[in-house]
Amino acid sequence: MNLWQEYKRPASITEAIQALTTASGPVMPIAGGTDLLLDLKQGRHAPVHTLIDLTFVPEMSLLELRGDELYIGGAVPVNRVAHDPLTGTHAQALVEACNLIAGPQVRNTATLGGNVAHALPAADGTIALTALEAQAEVASSAGTRRMPFTSLFLGPGKSAINKSSEIIVGFYLKQTKTGQASCFKRIMRPQGVALPILNCAAWLEREGDIVKDIHIAVGPGSSTPFRATEAEATLRGQAVNSDALNRTIESLLGQAHFRTSARRASAEYRRHIVGGLFSDVFETAWKRAE
Repeated sequence: MNLWQEYKRPASITEAIQALTTASGPVMPIAGGTDLLLDLKQGRHAPVHTLIDLTFVPEMSLLELRGDELYIGGAVPVNRVAHDPLTGTHAQALVEACNLIAGPQVRNTATLGGNVAHALPAADGTIALTALEAQAEVASSAGTRRMPFTSLFLGPGKSAINKSSEIIVGFYLKQTKTGQASCFKRIMRPQGVALPILNCAAWLEREGDIVKDIHIAVGPGSSTPFRATEAEATLRGQAVNSDALNRTIESLLGQAHFRTSARRASAEYRRHIVGGLFSDVFETAWKRAE
């Protein structure tokens, strides 16, 4: 049985939106397809009449500097994000996250936009982009618009993007300046392709021994990508010492809502290990910013 009836390859954003909005049946955009095709084959996704292949849209395969921002197209493969010198310089947390997504073969095919569009609140790329305070560029028949990254998510597996009429074109990140750095790490259960029990990303800016600014993301800490804003406020403007870090972890634990997963870990275990994971992430980013 065919998984779809029509397959289109638009060469521009305009063509892609037109193909989506004029399809004669249920329609979905596709880039790497590592999630979508498996879901279709295993019956976890409603039948699709038309697939719109976005990998032939030049704008969505670019990775470049634009003014004072780094732009990453939604159809850029995860492995390219992990190894490009620009992301290595300006998005260290994202590089580390992309290097941990699935296995090498999947990373060569899977795209950053697909990782985000799947809308899982603890996806590695999603947590890194949350900490890096990315913005998403979204296209529809009304044109393109910028959106705060976290506004793309409504709940586990629920995207705010209407996939039958909208496309995540790409992502914008601020370039890294002197005194700024980021880091991503996770704790995982080794079983084939390791499943993350907990992951954490942080971006920070330092002035001497003072935390001038910081963003902290933890997954899963909520039903959508979780910014530990109370922990950030606790540490922002403070000198780095054990007391400040302990108060930050207390704030994080007070705001996060960890859940129990039969395949991964209990909420209690996640609460037990998150402090050590955050401390490790913070220490690495702090040293890099020096």
